[in-house]
Amino acid sequence: MSAELPAVTDLIDDAWGTPQIDLGVALQDPATGRPVARAVATDADRVERALAVADAATGRIDANTLDAIAADLDARLPWIAELDARATGVPITQTAPLAAIVSGSFRLAAEQLRTGALRDDQDGVEVHRLPLGPALCLVPWNAPAPMAAHKVANALAAGCPVILKVSELAPYSSVVLAEAIAEHVPAGMFQLVQGGAQVGAQLVASPVIKAVSFTGGLAGGRSVATASAGLLRPCQLELGGNNPLVVLPDADFDIATRIAAELLTTLNGQWCRALGRLILPAERAGDLVEGIGKRLAALRIGAPMDPLTEFGPLLHANHVRTVQASFEGRAARTFGDLPMVGNYLAPTLLDGDLTEEVFGPVAGVVTYRDLEEAVTIANAVPYGLEGYVCGADEQQALSVARRIRAGEVKVNGSSIMSLHLMTPRPAWGLSGLGEEGTAETLRFFTGARVVGVEGRFALHTS
Repeated sequence: MSAELPAVTDLIDDAWGTPQIDLGVALQDPATGRPVARAVATDADRVERALAVADAATGRIDANTLDAIAADLDARLPWIAELDARATGVPITQTAPLAAIVSGSFRLAAEQLRTGALRDDQDGVEVHRLPLGPALCLVPWNAPAPMAAHKVANALAAGCPVILKVSELAPYSSVVLAEAIAEHVPAGMFQLVQGGAQVGAQLVASPVIKAVSFTGGLAGGRSVATASAGLLRPCQLELGGNNPLVVLPDADFDIATRIAAELLTTLNGQWCRALGRLILPAERAGDLVEGIGKRLAALRIGAPMDPLTEFGPLLHANHVRTVQASFEGRAARTFGDLPMVGNYLAPTLLDGDLTEEVFGPVAGVVTYRDLEEAVTIANAVPYGLEGYVCGADEQQALSVARRIRAGEVKVNGSSIMSLHLMTPRPAWGLSGLGEEGTAETLRFFTGARVVGVEGRFALHTS
């Protein structure tokens, strides 16, 4: 490891502080399971101060400012990637390319401002997209820096004062991100608080907050939605999924087994779009499971900072126990030789379907006899975030994909990235509320104001 982990700090009213509330959880080195720090929280008085500062904050965030933040972040990306790897257990070979999202989010936001994303005039009638007000960005632990950057960059571009709270289990990269942002924005326009559910609840309960963007679990999303309902406050909720991969009868063996193995183990299975349900043609299921198992068994399992590691440990020993408990008593096949120490859990295939998200390298295997049954199985859970279809006949695969109830369905692909930079990232059912995306997240933090002289449109069109 190249350096000591940074101290966990907060940034409130343009002043750095050290949170003193111990949350009773030891942060761990995922590769060894050893404690490295304590999970801490900003105290309630400082959180209230952050809310008051955000309520009074003013300042213009233009495209040049966003570009300056991006340039500042570029030099910090290797450190950010290392911190996320060391916090989450995700191999550095995966956190490093994801780190490009951190500075890229600010450049994309700048480009949107330059191309007029905050104006949509119609035939002489002005349509202004204006900031809703203080925005709260709540970020989980599995890819903290990229998700924080995406939310914060768009909220700032919209003109909103921003309060960022990341998970107490992966707080390090948020400090580096905050340092870069604080160098360039007016005081009070960006603040960072630390803590767990209690701090999140305090922030969400405040009427000062006019928009909440939350990525996390279903229980947390429901709490955000409940607190926001009485305030008639917009929420952007991405709550995970239990995602199907439908392998069609004509699928290429090597492509299908590779896609399944990658979807199961990317980010060590700790991502919302991971494989949860492997739906296989009955006549090929045995061979496909054997092929997937061989790929999983061949993965190089090790410490996240080892550049040769392909699959690493889970975030925390507590999370390992939670994932294990989710399939206790089920017939399971595990693959790969694990290190003797650390928060490792082998990639696992279960006999039969999974009805809930596991958030680990675990998927249920279920078979089908015809395509109608395959689609029915794929749509049999209340989630709808991501879907995958693998088939040699691309048109047939697309036809099946169009019938899957999910925000995005990829054909013959397993990348962690979206199908297109400018397409939305929707969530159906229990997977969330609203849409994220390059354009959608910026728009989320705004409200429309329409201004014009009555009759001008009629005169213009007559």
